[in-house]
Amino acid sequence: MEGKRRGYAWAFFAGVCAALAAVSAKAFPSSLHWRWQFFKYGLVISCNMVMWGCHVNSLKLLSSLQATVMNFATNFLASGIAGFILFREPLSSQWFLGAFLILLGVFVLSKSSIEKKMSSD
Repeated sequence: MEGKRRGYAWAFFAGVCAALAAVSAKAFPSSLHWRWQFFKYGLVISCNMVMWGCHVNSLKLLSSLQATVMNFATNFLASGIAGFILFREPLSSQWFLGAFLILLGVFVLSKSSIEKKMSSD
């Protein structure tokens, strides 16, 4: 059970790093000096490298479906919240409905895998 928690934590951090990559790409406008552009792309690449490392670690502890869904859900939610806070992007009721359905799906997947594992033991 402890391994699953660590797996979900790795998948969560992978999603956060993916969202940070998207935020860092949007945070610096294209009109900046080439040095800032170099920094911007370096930050995007670094965030993606850390994200892939976290995702691989989550795949060692979870099924590929669980790791990928958790990574996607965290990325979606963190990107939406960051867009709302940092870039003043509106969040529609459809976004909140989608976020709720994604969270519900993550919950169902996590519970079904636990129940399946317990019944097979």
